[in-house]
Amino acid sequence: MSKKTINSVKIQVKTTFRADVSNIDSNSFLYNYQIRIQNLGSNPVQLLRRYWKIEHLNHGSSIVSGDGVVGEQPILKQFEYHEYISGCQIIVPIGRMSGFYTFQDLVTGEQFPVEIPSFQLIYPGLLN
Repeated sequence: MSKKTINSVKIQVKTTFRADVSNIDSNSFLYNYQIRIQNLGSNPVQLLRRYWKIEHLNHGSSIVSGDGVVGEQPILKQFEYHEYISGCQIIVPIGRMSGFYTFQDLVTGEQFPVEIPSFQLIYPGLLN
């Protein structure tokens, strides 16, 4: 599990390889990633946008960005957390995801980025 705390927002990531929907022979490696976002600050914050960079080892990268996460723009009061599960596909056995969320402090109006800890996507068959 990867984790990082920035501007009093803590991000934790856990990944799972999806053998049930991956097709290794066709270079289709699918993963779920579970994200837990917790507000450790005293002011409520709202997650406004996401930006992901998905890197396919030696085969370039793709960008995913937009409003919220899985159709939501959660508001987190002090010590509250929001969890969600999403997924991605890479075209090689090894990849990496990184990115950031844009939050807004609902008291001051300030918008600020929070880096998502970079995490590896590694086909488990390579580890044996």
